[in-house]
Amino acid sequence: MIDDVATDPSTSSDQSRTAAPSRRARRVRMTGKERREQLLDIGRALFADKGFEGTSVEEIAARAGVSKPVVYEHFGGKEGLYAVVVDREMRQLLDMVTGALTAGHPRELLEQAAFALLDYIESYTDGFRILVRDSPVAQSTGTFASLISDIATQVEDILGLEFKARGFDPKLAPLYAQALVGMVALTGQWWLDVRKPKKAEVAAHLVNLCWHGLENLESKPRLIGHRKS
Repeated sequence: MIDDVATDPSTSSDQSRTAAPSRRARRVRMTGKERREQLLDIGRALFADKGFEGTSVEEIAARAGVSKPVVYEHFGGKEGLYAVVVDREMRQLLDMVTGALTAGHPRELLEQAAFALLDYIESYTDGFRILVRDSPVAQSTGTFASLISDIATQVEDILGLEFKARGFDPKLAPLYAQALVGMVALTGQWWLDVRKPKKAEVAAHLVNLCWHGLENLESKPRLIGHRKS
């Protein structure tokens, strides 16, 4: 499929016949694949800036220089475009985190996971803003919480081995994995806006809290307050 978009239309037929070649209407020709990628880039930027509800098909089409039917032809509507954008961002973040968890000391693995999330926030800021927003189509595309759960599953395997080696109940590894990954994710949301201290310092402090918390972990923690249930 080839999409044509006029970028300098003539104002009359007489002008069209007499204009020099350099001043004639020029058209940008895109293949279907190129147009789809253009629409995804535009939609990604608008969803990050305005959210799902604040973005319209009309604005997406106008930014791309096409008519609304072109957007519907490629994605079936705004929901379809949003779903593809979210799916791409979720896979990008998950790939970055899982790819970072290479063999090494457990503390180094925590560092790698923290850096992977902060790297994603730094390099794919629009994508992260989209993922942390709530959307009415989240049920069909996944949510940030479900993505964090997927990442926590990777960390869970690491913690399970450490728990078993240290005599802790490995069945509790999922709970601790959710807590650790959730802490890093929420800190990342905060850092997204303030951008200080520097990324390496943020990672160091996160790992400091995670590692030393795990290092002094009680095998059977007790509540010290008056509430026991």
